[in-house]
Amino acid sequence: MFFNPSRDEARLFIIESWRKRRAKELLTPLEDLVAQLIEKHPEYFAIFEDPERYLARDYSPEQGEANPFLHLMMHLTIEEQISIDQPPGIRAHFVRLTHKHESEHDAQHLMMEALSEMIWQAQRHKTQPDASVYLACLSEH
Repeated sequence: MFFNPSRDEARLFIIESWRKRRAKELLTPLEDLVAQLIEKHPEYFAIFEDPERYLARDYSPEQGEANPFLHLMMHLTIEEQISIDQPPGIRAHFVRLTHKHESEHDAQHLMMEALSEMIWQAQRHKTQPDASVYLACLSEH
């Protein structure tokens, strides 16, 4: 079975993971990972602590707005990619970027830029995402 949450379901999962962390409740491994990622982003605490205000909000990149929910989901995507080394070689890029920038978090942000580039190119050309584009972007960092 394929897990494909809606936008609101994914957002609620993030918000609930953060609520449970703050309430010191038992978390699943995935909730714990989300909470750890949120802890690295104190600039988002107020957003995840006020779901009534932010749950349905749209974020406009054209207006310079970062989408905190998308940002966290991209971190989760990269965590998963690293854990299973998919696409092959991604873990080596992560290790190299971590050593180069002396920060796992900064390495992941660079990886997010490359992942975004791959997705943008696929949308632009109306094709499937191409891992070779992703890996080539990472090689440039």
